[in-house]
Amino acid sequence: QNNGINHGTVSEKLGVYGSPSIAEESLVARDCLLALRSGADVVIQHISSGVSVEMVRTFKALGAKIHAEATPHHFTLTEEAVNTYGTYAKMNPPLRTEADRLAIIEGLQDGTIDCIATDHAPHSTEEKNKDDFFAAPSGIIGLETALALGITQLVKPGHLTLMQLMEKMSLNPARLYHLDGGTIAEGRPADLVLFHPDETFVCGNYQSKAENTPFTGWELYGKVHATICGGKIVWRG
Repeated sequence: QNNGINHGTVSEKLGVYGSPSIAEESLVARDCLLALRSGADVVIQHISSGVSVEMVRTFKALGAKIHAEATPHHFTLTEEAVNTYGTYAKMNPPLRTEADRLAIIEGLQDGTIDCIATDHAPHSTEEKNKDDFFAAPSGIIGLETALALGITQLVKPGHLTLMQLMEKMSLNPARLYHLDGGTIAEGRPADLVLFHPDETFVCGNYQSKAENTPFTGWELYGKVHATICGGKIVWRG
């Protein structure tokens, strides 16, 4: 059942059978084996389970060209967020346990998880505010909070350095997908974000037409001051 909530204590309180982590883990195991046997590059997207992280770690050690990415909401929140934010914490794969969250952070630390992806999924307020939790769509916006959540949840507590965060968000994805970006050098694309890692701001007043995120009202580090695309300033904060 694709219901956007983990099978666990929170789903039991709601009286539903949530999406169990083994639904993810069984496919991760299959794809890890296929990566090992085929020699192909395989990317596990939106990893949410600690067991999945451990499988990627194991198969990397075996020589598989397996890669993984995680989202800011999966290293920041757990299934308990559904109690506070309702459908704004409903997503696929769902938020899981604190043990899973910590395993994702550990995977980011040791390089098991190569990339951080926003999993940006805009939905209208009307869609998300349906009375029936399971009638509302899964997903949250992530573009405008990803950098700040990375700084606040990973850099400030000492899990990653700022340069390691930049690698996860820019350099590694560019290399993995063979994109012309991720580095600052003469002749390279001037696609840049100017931000202050120690300056805080309160989430809100989004540029996106959608506002479906549990992070509205959160005070985060990493205020963005400008976005430069192709050498031109396209947004100022």
